[in-house]
Amino acid sequence: MFKHLYLKVLSWAEHPKATKFLFGLSFAESSFFPIPPDVMLAPMCLARPSKGFYYAFITTLASVAGGVFGYLVGMFLFDLISPMIEMLNYTEKLEHVQIWFGEWGFWAILIAGFSPIPYKLFTIAAGLMGMTFIPFVLASIVGRGARFFLVAFLLSLGGESLRNNLKNYIERIGWGITALIVLGLLLYKLY
Repeated sequence: MFKHLYLKVLSWAEHPKATKFLFGLSFAESSFFPIPPDVMLAPMCLARPSKGFYYAFITTLASVAGGVFGYLVGMFLFDLISPMIEMLNYTEKLEHVQIWFGEWGFWAILIAGFSPIPYKLFTIAAGLMGMTFIPFVLASIVGRGARFFLVAFLLSLGGESLRNNLKNYIERIGWGITALIVLGLLLYKLY
């Protein structure tokens, strides 16, 4: 089951338009879409390890462009999107982000760009709070670039052998992760 899915994802990563899809996903994730570009970047780096840094560059470029879009939305269109933020249950998270901005500014963007924290909240909050544009862009480039180039670098270390080893062990890995998710959900419901 997982091996078939793994091979399917790799075939999608080798699609002729995969780079365009990666660009679109990276742009969208930085301003409004919930799925991070890593889910496409990693398989593309596995499928073509020699192009990993190129894919990381495309991901960074699109993510920063999407971040600028999120910044502009926060600055000029926040009233229009606030119902969507409420619908997605991001209101409380956005309030926390605004507090972090008050304390950290540039560093909040840099850390959010690198971490799995929803970057889109930070891009929108940066515009909403009127963060200076150039430091916002620089922090986005450094944070997002560090994250995506790290993914590409780590996958390049494994190269073709990592791709083959994953193929050999993907069933065990997939079922192990599934078991951990189920266990986590059970524990969450119990407590």
